[in-house]
Amino acid sequence: MAECPVCGADITLAADTEDGEIIACDECGSELEVTGKDSLQEAPQEEEDWGE
Repeated sequence: MAECPVCGADITLAADTEDGEIIACDECGSELEVTGKDSLQEAPQEEEDWGE
């Protein structure tokens, strides 16, 4: 069981969840990155490069 770093909700990670996978919090909708077996961090926001 992991905790959402944004709202504090408990999130159950599937057994086959891998590090680096992006999931969404069911409570607040934040995109979270799996950083370990039971740890999450807010996913980095992708910046648009506008074709550069």
